This record gives sequence, structure tokens and C-alpha cells, in this order.
Amino acid sequence: MAWRSHGVSNDDLIQQLWRNQLITDERVRDAFLKVDRAHYAPTHPYSDSPQSIGHAATISAPHMHASAIERLLSYLLPTARNPAPRVLDIGSGSGYLTHVMAELVGPRGTVLGIEHVPQLRDLAEANMRKSAEGTALLESGRVRFRVGDGRKGWVEPDGERRAEEEQQDAATVTSRGEGWDVIHVGAAAVTMHPELVEQLRAPGRMFIPVNDDDAGGGGGGERVGQHIWAVDKDENGKVEKKRLFAVRYVPLTDGPGER
Repeated sequence: MAWRSHGVSNDDLIQQLWRNQLITDERVRDAFLKVDRAHYAPTHPYSDSPQSIGHAATISAPHMHASAIERLLSYLLPTARNPAPRVLDIGSGSGYLTHVMAELVGPRGTVLGIEHVPQLRDLAEANMRKSAEGTALLESGRVRFRVGDGRKGWVEPDGERRAEEEQQDAATVTSRGEGWDVIHVGAAAVTMHPELVEQLRAPGRMFIPVNDDDAGGGGGGERVGQHIWAVDKDENGKVEKKRLFAVRYVPLTDGPGER
């Protein structure tokens, strides 16, 4: 069903994903309905297929985005214990999924997209500004885009951290500590980068495509190509890695001039 969910409008695309049970939670469906994919995909925005956005990057197929959000949902939603979820979107590309996640983390949550190509960072911001909702998210600081090496995650400079604490409940932010409740990686890593696992909060979850030879962590069987892995860190800091399904992503690479 994954490749049969094409639509003629954003609403139709999301309803097709719903009918085909690629989206199964109403909260996920409603978040996708709020974000028009036409603002992020350069051509055929309602086709359930990946598309190039330039600079050797793609916007993933809608069914892949749906799968990621479904598996991250319990960590994206605000709770009494964590009313301000923090999300890191590595390889944020067009900014589409960054926006969708911002619709789920609530008014006190934050989502930070990181890209290694400055032009892609600029593209994501420009795409979000195509809607009033996206513009408001940027201007409030609930969504931010930065340029950096996503393989190393992101540790916010002191100034940005203080600004976030001023916008949110500083006590809540401090009690949860540094790091990220959710890390979504939108490109294939050559290995399970330890910096990303370290920056995951306890509890927290990472959704990451990894080249099979280097992922580690069990799963058994012959490994060919890439697989999505869910990396969970429990309240005590114990890490569990689970291989989910085969995929084909562009590589998570360094930027021009980086080594």
C-alpha cells in the first residue's frame, strides 16, 4: 500500500495514507493535515514518492514520513511530566517534517532542524514562511534551523539555551536536562553515531536509517543495504536498539569543505 497513497490535494493524500493504514493515529493524521506538502515539495507534492530538492538531498515519500511520526509519537506529545518536548531533526531538508513535528509538540515544545548545506537551511525557512502557521512557528522560536554536521548532533550555544528557557518554563527545561526527547535522522548514517545516542534524553527515542554493516545492536539475519533503527533510552539511561525495516535513503554526509 505504501506506493498507492497518491492524492490530488493535501487532504486527499493524507486521507489515502489513513485509508491504507500507513497513518493509524488521529493525532498524526491531524498534524499532517495542517501542513500542506505543496509548500515543501517542488513538483508533484501529493505523489507518494521521494523527490529531489537539490544539493543531493530529497524530500522523503509521504508514507516514510508517516512511518517516522507514528513511531516517534509517544515522545513527541507533551505530557504533565514533560510539557515542553525537545526535538532534533537531522537532515531537515525541505523543512516539511520539522513543521509536522512542531504541530505535535505543543505550544511549549521546540523543534530544531539541522542541515550541513546552508542553502537547504535557507530553503526550509523559506518554505515554512509560505504559510501563516509556519511563519508563526519560526518567529516564536518554536522552530529553528541551523547549519552543522548532523552526525555530531547539536549542543545549543549558551545564548540560545538561555533564550529557550526565557520562552519556556525554565524549571521544566532544567529538570529535563540537556539533550533531545526525539531525534529524527532523515538521511542514512554510515554508523550508529555515539554522539547522537549520548544526546538522547532518558527517556527518549531516535529514528535513524543506518547502513547495515555498521549499525550493530542485534536483529540477526542477513543484512543488505539500509534499515531503519529505533534507538530507545529508558529512564535509567539503558539503551536498546531495534532494527525495523529496510529503506533507501540518501547518505548523511559532511558539507562542502568539511572533513
